[in-house]
Amino acid sequence: MIMEQLEKTQALLKGHFLLSSGKHSEKYIQCAKLLQHPEIAEKVIKTVAEKINVEFDTVIGPAMGGIIPAYILAKLLNKRFIFSERSDNQMVLRRGFTVAKGERLIIMEDVITTGKSSLEVKSLIESYGGELKAFACIANRCMAQLNLPVFEAIQIEFETWDAQNCPLCKHGDKPVKPGSRSF
Repeated sequence: MIMEQLEKTQALLKGHFLLSSGKHSEKYIQCAKLLQHPEIAEKVIKTVAEKINVEFDTVIGPAMGGIIPAYILAKLLNKRFIFSERSDNQMVLRRGFTVAKGERLIIMEDVITTGKSSLEVKSLIESYGGELKAFACIANRCMAQLNLPVFEAIQIEFETWDAQNCPLCKHGDKPVKPGSRSF
């Protein structure tokens, strides 16, 4: 059902992609395409909400891709919602958001691949004295070891290659970078 929704909303892209990890892939999940359809996005994120079995107070979403999914998850579970964003290439809380000492949070992302953004937000939460209880996402690309529960709508493994071993590059194709993270 989830893969069908990704395909229906054209969120599953096929081509030659440069991932934020530096690796290449012939598939990419662009959750913004899914999120432009609120009714479908809510159904997909409801599957995540139904899996969550930890106690928590707040959902936090890293900008950009995590803001809308985190808001929807918080709405579905009647929890507080905040988001982190980058300032000088570092995750911070702005706009009056805070995390209280002992507050329990879940990080909600669109896609977790390397876990880099999620781990940055985890450190941010801990710097306030908050406690991260779990990670959640629409698509879990299975490349991260996060050492906490991960609740996802779908787990997807796409083949990836280092640039020097990429068969698409060897055929002369140039990769495109569809994500928001700059290197």
